[in-house]
Amino acid sequence: MKLNVLYEDNHLIVVEKPAGMLVQGDKTGDVCLMDEVKKYLKEKYGKPGNVFLGLVHRLDRPVGGVVLFAKTSKGASRLSAQFRERAVEKYYFAVVIGKMKEVNGTIVSFLKKDEKKNIVEVFNQEMPETKRAELFWEVVKSGAKNTLLKIKLGTGRAHQIRAQLASINHPILGDLKYGAAKSLPDKSIALFSASLSFTSATGGKAETIELPWPKVWEKYL
Repeated sequence: MKLNVLYEDNHLIVVEKPAGMLVQGDKTGDVCLMDEVKKYLKEKYGKPGNVFLGLVHRLDRPVGGVVLFAKTSKGASRLSAQFRERAVEKYYFAVVIGKMKEVNGTIVSFLKKDEKKNIVEVFNQEMPETKRAELFWEVVKSGAKNTLLKIKLGTGRAHQIRAQLASINHPILGDLKYGAAKSLPDKSIALFSASLSFTSATGGKAETIELPWPKVWEKYL
């Protein structure tokens, strides 16, 4: 594949993940983004042997967008700390089914992941083993049937955007796992990681990497 490199320095590399590709290899043995980035670095710098690549965050397989990797252990350590401390700002775009009644809003709920089924349950109040989740959304474009949203997370939980939007009866287009009636032609879902803002691993420089929402979504609005 032709890798779309969005940013690179001595410690970090940011690339665009195609929807439908794994970030990290699993038991399916399918091609993953980590392997493609390692191949790119090996070829670009003529590295012998194994190439170090640190995974500091992920996107679900059916989701496309911006993904950051660390090229060094120092980069991995410092960026992992930024993610833990919520110093990394992210926003997403999504097409949700139906029309929103308001132009913006906040969803606060409590999530519990069923590891066996790989699905997240949403509760309106704190329950055993739940984690608080907060999500902010605003309407970017309202279509005849569906709505394009810009989303920012107050917390980072597994499947958070997918589960919380479904909980207010606006599942993401194509997301069969969380209530959409049918899949998209390429089996992706209409959720896209559009922006990452972080501080470089050395030098303390603020960086923001952004991509526009996929224009192919226009026909789904």
